[in-house]
Amino acid sequence: MDADELLTTRFESERGRLRAVAYRMLGSLPEADDAVQEAWLRLARTEAGAIENLGAWLTTVVARICLNALRARGTRREEPLEGLDGEFAAPAGGPEEEAVMADEVGLALLVVLDALQPAERLAFVLHDMFDVPFDRIAPVLGKSSDATRQLASRARRRVRGSETPDPDRPRQRRAVEAYLAAVRTGDFAALVALLAPDVLIEADAASTPSHVAVSFRGAEQVAHAAVASAARAPFARLAVVNGAVAVVVAPKGRVRIALTFAVDGERITHIDVIADPARLRTLDVAVLD
Repeated sequence: MDADELLTTRFESERGRLRAVAYRMLGSLPEADDAVQEAWLRLARTEAGAIENLGAWLTTVVARICLNALRARGTRREEPLEGLDGEFAAPAGGPEEEAVMADEVGLALLVVLDALQPAERLAFVLHDMFDVPFDRIAPVLGKSSDATRQLASRARRRVRGSETPDPDRPRQRRAVEAYLAAVRTGDFAALVALLAPDVLIEADAASTPSHVAVSFRGAEQVAHAAVASAARAPFARLAVVNGAVAVVVAPKGRVRIALTFAVDGERITHIDVIADPARLRTLDVAVLD
């Protein structure tokens, strides 16, 4: 076996683990495959014989690629990496494989991971899920080992959920569960009965087809708007958002839309529809079972 074949074999032996790291970092199978492929391209341009621990080196490279991708999400629409049509082109992961990956990780965990800051996510994923020591994670983040440990600790608290239970949460949950069930079945009458007569719904510009913020007041108007959004319902899940029961639309585990509710008695009085990425990043989200 020549040097190139040996390097190929060694890389392929690491691919599955690298893909798992990248998927937990990015929450998207195509993006994870792109990150792993980019790591291969970088390895091919490196003097591999000088690398003492190939697995550790590749993990660091994939982590840096994922960290850059996470940081870029807030500034531009992501584009696939180019130049991936060679011998090591990433395998095409269809919707079925994506669903299997999401099930293996857990949708709730993916949603919480997506709410973390990029540095928190990297520290938590590498240390808590793949046992990478903090002194190896720290250089990727440009921080000290102690600072990296604190990032992972903060992320861990958010993942585990350290909030104090709200005594009103059961009542909130009943109302929001009933709302989501009525939207899924298109039950207009049930929606009107759940909504206060002067209920207000406000949707930010990112959540509307016209990209203009809108608001509606009144039970019938809000019910019509809710029924019109039923196409999103298969991806909708109950969640706790900033301590209150809410609904998130999270295909593949990434929160795209959040609906927060104000409940008075048994009636919903206000709904806020949030899709702006900057606003979503400020939310503390935990999906309910």
